[in-house]
Amino acid sequence: MNYQERTYRNYIKAKNLIKFEVIEKETDLLILAQSNLYDKALASALKHRGEIERYLETDEKFAKSYSPHRVNRKAPQIIKDMAAAAKKAKVGPMAAVAGAMAQAVGLDLLPFSEEVIVENGGDIFLNIKEPRKVGVFAGPSPFSEKIALEIEPQETPFSVCCSSGTVGHSFSFGKADAVIVIAKSAFLADAAATAIGNAVKQVSDIENGLKAAKKIRGLDGVLIIKEDQIGALGKIRLVPI
Repeated sequence: MNYQERTYRNYIKAKNLIKFEVIEKETDLLILAQSNLYDKALASALKHRGEIERYLETDEKFAKSYSPHRVNRKAPQIIKDMAAAAKKAKVGPMAAVAGAMAQAVGLDLLPFSEEVIVENGGDIFLNIKEPRKVGVFAGPSPFSEKIALEIEPQETPFSVCCSSGTVGHSFSFGKADAVIVIAKSAFLADAAATAIGNAVKQVSDIENGLKAAKKIRGLDGVLIIKEDQIGALGKIRLVPI
């Protein structure tokens, strides 16, 4: 896979935190914490990535399916959680892999930093103690790099995950410039963003995307951007960059 510069990372706002990256094959994490936790983050990424890779060697359909897939009862927990999220969103389990890695590494870092933000391909795990802004990168849309999500601290860690049919290498059946989902689970937020994005091929489909979002339990907020139009549900607060 060719390296793709992730310019949208310039719009993840988190003053007072140390920023560093952890890259291992396709796993490319931007991490913000109260100190540089590179060694711990790398060890965590290798552990969880290794669990996924070893499972894929025994269950090829897990990686290839575009619909929910039942996994072995002895599968690692990260695999089971991906499959469960995919079942709720009615997509293939690999639709949750980026969010899965972000959350797994983020949770491993929490004992060492009160605030942690882990971004992986547009999917973000957060444990924050003050309001933060996450800029919206929506490819060719006129809203791209002009607006941000204002994120308030919550009692427990939560996630902001993005899917796009016009930006990046992630597979989508749709053509949304950006679908952003807020949920406590990054597994679910990532899978749901894919499912909602699949429903949006043109501007008139935004309503279809919102209807699809309403059918997925456990989502706190949804933002859909297609060209010069926006649709939103739940806890979405947009501010100018």
